Amino acid sequence: MYTAKETRYDKMKYNRCGASGLLLPAVSLGLWHNFGSGASFENMTDMCQTAFDNGITHFDLANNYGPYPGAAEENFGRILKGSFSAYRDELVISTKAGYDMWPGPYGNWGSKKYLTASLDQSLKRMGLDYVDIYYHHRPDPDTPLEETARALDGIVRSGKVLYIGISNYNKEQTEAIAGLFKQMGTPFIINQRKYSMFTRDIETDGLKSYAKEHGIGIITFCPLAQGLLTDRYLNGIPQNSRIRTDGRFLKEEALAEDTLRKVRALNALAKERGQSLAQMALAWILRDDDITSVLTGASRPSQILDNIGMMEHMDFSVQELERIEQILAE
Repeated sequence: MYTAKETRYDKMKYNRCGASGLLLPAVSLGLWHNFGSGASFENMTDMCQTAFDNGITHFDLANNYGPYPGAAEENFGRILKGSFSAYRDELVISTKAGYDMWPGPYGNWGSKKYLTASLDQSLKRMGLDYVDIYYHHRPDPDTPLEETARALDGIVRSGKVLYIGISNYNKEQTEAIAGLFKQMGTPFIINQRKYSMFTRDIETDGLKSYAKEHGIGIITFCPLAQGLLTDRYLNGIPQNSRIRTDGRFLKEEALAEDTLRKVRALNALAKERGQSLAQMALAWILRDDDITSVLTGASRPSQILDNIGMMEHMDFSVQELERIEQILAE
C-alpha cells in the first residue's frame, strides 16, 4: 500500500496559473512517452509515486497518448486507483483532445461532438468524475472557433472539467479564443506550448508577453528539446537512444556539429553553476516568472529526481543569461 511522503511539499515551488486561483508545481509530469501499452507498469507507478513524493502534483495526459491511443489514460487510471485514490484532491489532472483518435469524421479536430465524446471516453479510461484542466490540443482550421469555445464552456458547466486550456495556439489564435471565453465567463487559464533554449516561438510570436499581460498561464512541453539539452548526446548517439529506436520526434540530423558545439558550451556553463545541463535548461525556462510550469517527461524515476534538482539553483546572474544568449547565437 502506497503512502505519500509527509515531506512532499517541502521543496517544490508552486506558481499561480495566470489570474486564476490554481497553483501548479514548477515541474509537472507529462505522460506523452513511456506510459503506453508496451511500457512497464511497475516503472510507470514508480515514476508517478516518485513525482508526487517530491511535490509534483500535476499529471498531464491526452486522449491519444500511447501507443495505442488511450493507453496512457488507461494505465494512469490504474495507477490512480492503486496508489492515489486517497490523494485525488491533492492532484491536478489534465487531458486533451484535438488529434486523430478514432475512425470516421467525428474523431478529430475541434467540433462539439468530438470534444464532448472524447472527454467522456477519457474520464471512463481514468475512472474519474472530472479532470482539473481540459485542453483543446490544436486549433481546428475548419470548425468555427465559436463552436469550439462554446463546447469547452459547456463542458465546464457540465461539472466534468474545472478549468479550460488550449495547446499549440499561437498569439493571434489565443487572443481570438480568449475573447470568446471572456464573453462567456469561461475559466480559461492556460496555453501549452513547446518552449526551450532551442525553440523560442512563444517569444517571437508575442505569446509569452501577451499571456503575462492578460493573466493567462503558460506550461511548456519539450523543455529539453527531446533530450538535446541533456548530457545524453555530448559524445555521440547512444545505441539505445530514441533516435535509433523511434526517429519520429528527434532525428539524427538535429545533431549537427554546430548544435553539438552549443550543447557542449551550455553543458560547461551548467557545470560551473553546479547543475546538470537538464537542470539548467529547466531553470532557464522559469527564469523570469512568465512561465507557470515546465512539463517534463521521464523514462525512469531517477530522471524525475534529476529534473526536480533544478529547484536548488533557479536563479541566474545577468552575466550567465548573457552568456547563454551568446552561445545560442553562435
